[in-house]
Amino acid sequence: MSLDYAILGFLNYHPYSGYDLKKVLDMSVRHFWTADQSQIYRTLSRLMEQGYLRMEKLEQDERPDKKLYHITPAGQAALLAWLAGPPPLSGMHSGPMVQVFFMAELSDEEVLRQFEGYAHIMRSVLAQYEQVPEKVDEVFNDVRSPRDRFFWLLTLDNGLRNMRANLEWAETAIKRIKQGQLPPGSSD
Repeated sequence: MSLDYAILGFLNYHPYSGYDLKKVLDMSVRHFWTADQSQIYRTLSRLMEQGYLRMEKLEQDERPDKKLYHITPAGQAALLAWLAGPPPLSGMHSGPMVQVFFMAELSDEEVLRQFEGYAHIMRSVLAQYEQVPEKVDEVFNDVRSPRDRFFWLLTLDNGLRNMRANLEWAETAIKRIKQGQLPPGSSD
């Protein structure tokens, strides 16, 4: 459901094609929300059915016609109502935590390898997050005010803090395992 409002939010700034929406989503909110091209087109279709968007076909000489999506007054009202409403809390799901929960079945070496893999992934994600301000500057030309940029960067701050905390957790687990704090398994 939040993808609906992310799309409405971007279209509230500026009309976009589905292809351009994918690019702007990837350059701005990817650190907390991802969507593939087919999800974007399905959502655009649904939002049009709800009367929240209208589509304009732009003829192009050397390419297929371009479909440009515009937010309607009903779409703006829906976006504002959603923004002013309670936060949409998603369920607490974490594949990695399910793995950790049942990790007692693995050997010490396998456990250590898993946590080192988690830490490696978290470092990679942090490196990507640290590049976001440059990408935000590319997209920022389409927004209306420094106020928008302020809130965009607040989401990045949240992502960085969460990922740093997750990395610290993984590195602490690695340290504890290397220090021999891992209790013996039933097969040991």
